[in-house]
Amino acid sequence: MSHQVLVALRAHKDYVSGQLLSSQLGISRVAVWKQVRALRSLGYVIRASRRGYLLESSPDLLLPLEFPGWEPKVHHLMVADSTMHTARTLARRGAREGTLVIAEQQSAGRGRLDRSWLSPAGGIYLTIVTRPAITPVQAPRINLMAAVAVADAIERLFGLRARVKWPNDVLVGGRKVCGILAEMEAECDAVRFVNVGIGLNANSRIADVQDGAVSLLELLGSPVDRTGLVRAIVEGVLSRLRCLADSSIIEEWKARTVTIGREVCVVSGGMSLTGIAVGINSWGALLVRGMDGRMHEVVAGDCVHAGH
Repeated sequence: MSHQVLVALRAHKDYVSGQLLSSQLGISRVAVWKQVRALRSLGYVIRASRRGYLLESSPDLLLPLEFPGWEPKVHHLMVADSTMHTARTLARRGAREGTLVIAEQQSAGRGRLDRSWLSPAGGIYLTIVTRPAITPVQAPRINLMAAVAVADAIERLFGLRARVKWPNDVLVGGRKVCGILAEMEAECDAVRFVNVGIGLNANSRIADVQDGAVSLLELLGSPVDRTGLVRAIVEGVLSRLRCLADSSIIEEWKARTVTIGREVCVVSGGMSLTGIAVGINSWGALLVRGMDGRMHEVVAGDCVHAGH
């Protein structure tokens, strides 16, 4: 009901009477007041006068109320150790595809190779539960798909030229704005779930404390609408899940990548490989022509571009 009151308040640019809200929503004026009070407790600034109620401002929080139609699937935390940890528990308990775990901050955010991920207020820390109809061997495509979805959302919403770096980074101007981490649980021939973790530098200041990284705030000079960005990313991920079994994701990733054609150093399984990245195979493994001229397929690893 709080969501319905919020939507009604946003539909009016001026004060709206409690009586009108009561009539529109089919609840008593006392119930309207209780919902207004509940919204205020979440940080919504709502003025009350003889003329009724006026929504002055909304908190910069990724609350379930901000995602109409998705609320039952959105789990919001002010501080989480890691959204991946929470999502793993939910997925094992049967959470539906599209379930979201969103945190305003993380105390133990992790990236690839168990590196810590800086998670200050203002960023987007999100894990999406997915249950794709793919085999485990196709799972590496998930990282590529999510990176494309994030890059596409950034370009469409903000006009920034976003590119992807194998296997899981999104770059703007050569600087990292987003990292992605996928966690799978599967049986020998079927995927139970893949949780897609996304850490995006949105409205935080990153450049001064994290080398090679930047935030959308720093790039644009003003804060971005985090709610709209989350919605665009999630819709992009979920719509592309249906394409994982064909080659369209691979082609979409190739069109955006800055890795192919570059000299790279890839660390995988304790081994280091230096060479030229010449492409990716049908499952998303990086194809590297080593210094000895031999071709290598790297399924997973940490990739550094020469000169970076």
